[in-house]
Amino acid sequence: MGCASCGTVARIPVRPVDPAEPAGPVCTAPGGGVRDGLRPRPDARGEEVRSDVRGRAPAGGPSGRGRPGASGEAGTPAAAPGPRPAFRPVTIRTARDAVATAALYLRWLGFQDVRQPDGRPIPSAAVDLRAPGLVAQVDPTTAPAGLRAVECVWLNGLTASATSVYFSLAGYTQDARSRADDLGIPLFVMDLTGMPQPVNDPADALVGTGP
Repeated sequence: MGCASCGTVARIPVRPVDPAEPAGPVCTAPGGGVRDGLRPRPDARGEEVRSDVRGRAPAGGPSGRGRPGASGEAGTPAAAPGPRPAFRPVTIRTARDAVATAALYLRWLGFQDVRQPDGRPIPSAAVDLRAPGLVAQVDPTTAPAGLRAVECVWLNGLTASATSVYFSLAGYTQDARSRADDLGIPLFVMDLTGMPQPVNDPADALVGTGP
């Protein structure tokens, strides 16, 4: 018997009740109610599956198979990635070495497809590095990077909707560091051993979490 309005299906037994079986309703409906005449029905494996009020077996069957997140099935959270290996520095002897080291370090942080400019870097000028979601500038000069340099790399990143990062061999002026903190720009300083070091909180956060 079916109800065209609510979709409820009631199955009425037509065989005599076994004296060994309890009489009366035996299947409960959702919410704690009882449906008269509903009894457990065996599935293809001979296991008892209780019907719901629409006559369907619970999703996944009695063993829970087919539910998202079950052991060994799709939906199980993947294992967390392992820790990042140690960065291998490259000795810096020239401006080109400084640019190459910064590019290696950015790849180590997790940026993909870091592009170096063609040709030899000009020692008196900062060099851009680009990657998807990244605008970086490398200053291989012997003068500390100033406020204008930090604001320029920030504007370039803002235009490209990308993270801005700055590398300097000679460090930064106090104004530049304060402005970078306000704008959230990671600042790194490189020594001649080729090991970049974070010099502000945004740089520490980038090293800790990656892009």
